[in-house]
Amino acid sequence: MKYLIVLCCFLHVFLQPAHAALEIESHREADLYTELAGAKLNKMIPILVELETLKGEQILPLFTLLMAGNLYYVKADKALVGKANEQGATSYKSVFTQEERPELGKKDVKKVRVNNKLRSHLRTAIARIQLTSTSPVVREKAVRTLLAKLDPKTIVLLADRYAIEPHREVKNAIKLALALYTATQTQQSISDRVMAIETLSTSLENQVRNTLVQLTQDTHQPIALAAQKSLTQIEQRAQRFALVDKLFFGLSLGSVLLLASIGLAITFGVMGVINMAHGEMIMLGAYTTYVVQLMMPNYIDYSLIVAIPAAFVVSGLMGILVERLVICRLHGRPLETLLATFGISLILQQLVRTVFSPLNRQVSTPSWMSGSWEINPVLSLTLNRLYILAFSLAIFFLLVMILKKTSLGLNVRAVAQNRAMAKVMGVKTHRVDALTFGLGSGIAGIAGVALSQLTNVGPNLGQAYIIDSFMVVVFGGVGNLLGTLVAAFSLGIGTKFLEPITGAVLASIIVLVFIILFIQKRPKGLFPQKGRAAE
Repeated sequence: MKYLIVLCCFLHVFLQPAHAALEIESHREADLYTELAGAKLNKMIPILVELETLKGEQILPLFTLLMAGNLYYVKADKALVGKANEQGATSYKSVFTQEERPELGKKDVKKVRVNNKLRSHLRTAIARIQLTSTSPVVREKAVRTLLAKLDPKTIVLLADRYAIEPHREVKNAIKLALALYTATQTQQSISDRVMAIETLSTSLENQVRNTLVQLTQDTHQPIALAAQKSLTQIEQRAQRFALVDKLFFGLSLGSVLLLASIGLAITFGVMGVINMAHGEMIMLGAYTTYVVQLMMPNYIDYSLIVAIPAAFVVSGLMGILVERLVICRLHGRPLETLLATFGISLILQQLVRTVFSPLNRQVSTPSWMSGSWEINPVLSLTLNRLYILAFSLAIFFLLVMILKKTSLGLNVRAVAQNRAMAKVMGVKTHRVDALTFGLGSGIAGIAGVALSQLTNVGPNLGQAYIIDSFMVVVFGGVGNLLGTLVAAFSLGIGTKFLEPITGAVLASIIVLVFIILFIQKRPKGLFPQKGRAAE
């Protein structure tokens, strides 16, 4: 019993100060929150610094809300809350527990003000906190954020982190930050600064390039020469990535041209129809996407998947209707089909204006297509264009398989090579014509789905691509799918490489003149048809 009393006394003596310290810390934390709620802008940074020291990673939700301008306090008791907008409704939640505060309205709260100076401090503070994150991606991003504001305190933190960092990419980012700081410190030896500058030559960060530009004016010649050498190496790498960026945008434009022209290549090659309403089939596909999103407002991420078959069906059925009512009566008269389909295009445009109004409609982009894939600071590929590029190639190869491996494809090829002989052999050429025109129009509708993610949807959407589609078909070789693929990407890449030099309008003119001259030399295009199909 005596030993038990001694143990209790011991615990009371040694644990009481710790418990008291926790109480003091808790009280101080509450006081800081209250001070933050009513503090002036010039008094807030010391409060934020103390909160960061006191709470560490736990303060991250508050800093994030404050930086986004969504931190509020309750007028009655100065309690901090976060503002959230969910499905158009405004609500307030506890900062740390995310517990709903349904009793709070707009009149019950007041916004905690923030300016650019505070945002700069918060950005750096959040990055410092994120250095201890379990995700290496978050840690690397945090280090790159800190490059804009390196101070002795941050450098000590980064140096300590470098010693224990297991991830190679994060470690390289920290090494870059340490080198950047060393390169700008005049108290460092010239040899150390030169070595740091040489390390910077491997980076494409804007902060690094700006620092090197300043160091080229350094009074110490070795520093200035090393900075100029590193800057030259960086510029050369940046130029190579700029070429990759142009190539990507050229491929992106080529993928759009491929989707827009591949259906035209089928109808033009098989039926000899100059379809001026092909652009309106693209427009119908884009408007179908818009309607599907109106019908699925809470499922935007899935609406595009539903819109693809829907647009194919709508444009395909419209194509079959046009072929059965008009085109079938004009076989062998291409100029008359041109005039007839031009009239149909005007009718379809007016129909859309009557139903949807002449105003452009915006189609939402699904979350999985939003954003970009950042390869490095000077090269990032937008996800929507990447998806469209992959999608266009998938549609191309699917169409090739249909034409090569199905009975419809066999009949289409037979009619394309010799219509009279195919008809004698029992092929229902009228049915093949209708299905072929419907297939080409359906693919145009799918092109409209893709275009709805790149531009606004309007009655004149298709008119912007009809001329380019004909150029692709003629340049590649009428009725040749491989030629359409090569021509679409060639014209897309060529246009994007010309635009920075000549401007968008002159680039289009140069491409058109090139195709005219090329057709004079090779009237049948890049890949002319052979055998009976060429007759």
